Amino acid sequence: MIQDNLKQLVAQGLAAMKAGSEVAAKVTAEIGGDAKHPSLKAALEEGNSTSKQWSERLDRARQQMGQGDEQNNPILEALYEVSRRIRQKATDDTSRDLGIIASGQLALHYWTAAFGTMASYTGKLGLDDVARDMMACTDEAKQADEKMTGLAEQILSQG
Repeated sequence: MIQDNLKQLVAQGLAAMKAGSEVAAKVTAEIGGDAKHPSLKAALEEGNSTSKQWSERLDRARQQMGQGDEQNNPILEALYEVSRRIRQKATDDTSRDLGIIASGQLALHYWTAAFGTMASYTGKLGLDDVARDMMACTDEAKQADEKMTGLAEQILSQG
């Protein structure tokens, strides 16, 4: 019984994460258009490529688990809204870029937690290939977060 409930929880979680990846894909171009620092623009393009890989891994995981019910992802929708407001209210390019980094790191922390949780749960279910994919995404999100921290420090040192 616990195994069945865990499978259902994983299917729901993966569906919510897939919805989140669709939110992320929708806003990437908008955010990239607002960024001014060349290194930030490059990091956002790299992040877009990585998020496409994440979406593909989520698709594979959902195929193995069953699609589950369609979900919304109010967490990433709210993070997008915060990002939008920060970008709109920024009074200069530097503060806008730093705001993009800050809100992006919040999203990366969500992804780190979500992928890490799914890696653990799918591993418990014996879905080792899915667990490996989810752990790879976790590691990539952590690396992206570290890169964003370095980029913020670089921008701050220039100002």
